[in-house]
Amino acid sequence: MHLRRFFLTTLIASLLITACAERTQPSADSSATAALPSATAAQAAPTDAPTPEPSPTPLPYQRPQYTLQLTLDYRFKKAEVVERILYPNLTGVVLDKLVLAVEPNLWSNCFTLKSITLEDGSTPSYTLDGQRLEIRPVGGLQPNTALTLNLQFSLAIPQIPSDLDPNKVRPQIFGFTARQINLVDWYPFVVPYDPATGWVLHDPWYYGEHLVYPGADFDVQVKPADPAYAPVLATSAPSEPDGEWTRYRLTAGRSFAISASTEYKVASAEAGPVKVYSYYFAFNEAAGQAALDAATKAVGIFSQHYGPYPHQKLSVVQGDFNDGMEFSGLFFLSFDFYNLYDGTPKGYLTIVAAHETSHQWWFETVANDQATQPWLDESLATYSERVFFESAYPDLVPWWWAYRVDYYQPEGYVDIPVADSGGFRPYTNAVYFRGAHFLEDLRTRIGDQAFFGFLQDYYQQEDGRIATSADFFRILRQHTSADFSDLLKAYFENNY
Repeated sequence: MHLRRFFLTTLIASLLITACAERTQPSADSSATAALPSATAAQAAPTDAPTPEPSPTPLPYQRPQYTLQLTLDYRFKKAEVVERILYPNLTGVVLDKLVLAVEPNLWSNCFTLKSITLEDGSTPSYTLDGQRLEIRPVGGLQPNTALTLNLQFSLAIPQIPSDLDPNKVRPQIFGFTARQINLVDWYPFVVPYDPATGWVLHDPWYYGEHLVYPGADFDVQVKPADPAYAPVLATSAPSEPDGEWTRYRLTAGRSFAISASTEYKVASAEAGPVKVYSYYFAFNEAAGQAALDAATKAVGIFSQHYGPYPHQKLSVVQGDFNDGMEFSGLFFLSFDFYNLYDGTPKGYLTIVAAHETSHQWWFETVANDQATQPWLDESLATYSERVFFESAYPDLVPWWWAYRVDYYQPEGYVDIPVADSGGFRPYTNAVYFRGAHFLEDLRTRIGDQAFFGFLQDYYQQEDGRIATSADFFRILRQHTSADFSDLLKAYFENNY
């Protein structure tokens, strides 16, 4: 997200910390929370006038700021990382702690925390347990102030198993194969804070997603540990030369993902101002070009129907695993989709390329709680496949419904949480496919003008926010007076 050149003034070497650790603040120095004032003193008022209340000084940051220096050892599957987090408290309440997600710590012996300090060089009280890192600044973090954290850690990148069945076991994307390294959710980040419920960090489930991402700005620098083994990098943002480093800057993103390989072939195309890149392996050139073509078409179609694509770059990456997954400005497509590509758009390569591209609208720009309300991004992403085909290949729309959706005879409530869905197939049937049918029925009921007008407004109003089902239906009702209560009853467990 957006910071100047990476620098850290003081790093305190400490005992290597793994898995679970606790440190105690050495002194009661509250200067760590005084990076920015919470209020300015009011000017002296006349003695016969009431003294005005101090006015909060607006913070110069709209979002958290992440600055990362990554030294990647591609040969030995290791990484050294220096991270700086500037977190502005925009919650309106005093925070007694910060909660960070540390996903690499879910793998044994993967994440080693070497130091964590505040801007003054002191070490805060903290605990690290599994994916949850809690940091407790002395005196808490007052509203409208900012806290800076400096972290240094290393990664022993885990291997991605080659025999996982996504119908039974959650696919692993973070890690390495013989052909690539995927760094996704590879750095600690501050999770969202909801004044009503607290910090939002769900436990991983067997399928679906569990993380909720606040918007943030990223400034990332990467260099190879050994230039002789420097890989090609697929990333969430365009590259800039920066001395021995390569720099990437992403504004208002949800995550920063990197996929590295010494075997990538690269093709590119343009969709208006957006540069789309396809990263694929040898012997999959035709499929790699087809993935590029589908994503480029999808960027143009969704920009027209929903609103402008949010970034400068989109990376389409052949994943060396059996799944597709979206991140900011980057998504993966399963190697099986490439291997099964038959030269036509009638297949999962094109279908899922459109689906994952649409997540740049429904996940990246408009986020949601993917564990408790996954329909908000997945139903919209699935229906976006239909929007893609009706624009790019209108004759294939009936085929898409039969092949992609109705083949599974979907049933179930659309708004079911991931953990309550009863299995991978019931989950996708309800959230993805019944969700697509709901949106089709809603579009038929209210008409195209109201339907797409609503989606454009929803995209604009919820830009940068974490939307809820209540937000969805509140904005929908601003665009139609049609009665759709029967659709809610048929498709949703909850009454919206």
